[in-house]
Amino acid sequence: MSAPLARLAAAPITWGVCEVPGWGWQLGSERVLREVSGLGLRAIELGPSGFLPDDPREVARTLQRHDLRLASGFLPAVLHRPASRAATLDRVAAAAETLAAAGADLLVLAAELGNGAAGYDRSAELSEQQWTALLEGLDEVRETAARHRLPLALHPHYGTAVERPEHVERILAGSDVPLCLDTGHLFVGGNDPVEVARAANGRIVHVHFKDVDGALATRVRAGEMGYRDAVTRGLYRPLGDGDVDVAGVVSLLETAGYGGWYVLEQDVVLEAEPAAGDGPAASAARSVHYLTRIMQA
Repeated sequence: MSAPLARLAAAPITWGVCEVPGWGWQLGSERVLREVSGLGLRAIELGPSGFLPDDPREVARTLQRHDLRLASGFLPAVLHRPASRAATLDRVAAAAETLAAAGADLLVLAAELGNGAAGYDRSAELSEQQWTALLEGLDEVRETAARHRLPLALHPHYGTAVERPEHVERILAGSDVPLCLDTGHLFVGGNDPVEVARAANGRIVHVHFKDVDGALATRVRAGEMGYRDAVTRGLYRPLGDGDVDVAGVVSLLETAGYGGWYVLEQDVVLEAEPAAGDGPAASAARSVHYLTRIMQA
């Protein structure tokens, strides 16, 4: 195994920086990058539009000033509507071109429902026709990203078309697309992240690590609480403080030879700017300590 810190990256949403309008207080990139680097992490994900510069060369230079590189970028896109396919492929092409030029390793894509500014508070079941379109769309977006020399990973994500166990099973059976294993979104959707990693059988190419408050996740799944409200109340916990078998996921993936990034992604909603080194940075430091310890073990 390589040195644990060499494979740990961060996601801007761990510092409350999110693409959903009105999500909360948005910290500036310089503070986030400084705190990420201060934790000894080696890379960060791109974050939403406006967090880092638009010019991919300037993205690379900005990250280099903090001894960081770009791990990946996240893109929600509608795949189950053939009428919007051309627009989706244009977005994927633009994102892949930018990420590749900035030095990213892959594009992470979620099959959004078309919520737009509504975020991830709504769930829905696709028809058989829509599932066929989604699977076809996956092949097309993967080919589009590949033309820009960038691999693509599908991200099962709460509040999207691929959310619950039956959705994940359908992806595994009907497509060979690589996956981003997000322990938190899988858990909130009712999946066992360890079992998903086992069933994916070598298709995991990227990992987002969250721990989860199981009681809040149950209320979200039951429709008793909205997703954003649950995040505000602490749905996602520092690694080791929740109900996800983080150690089990690491053990399975390392045994299987996984060599990609482990991205710390503890979604938070900030009500105000925290003091330097407090809030997100303190929570992330606990997760780094926990994940480093179990990887070394």
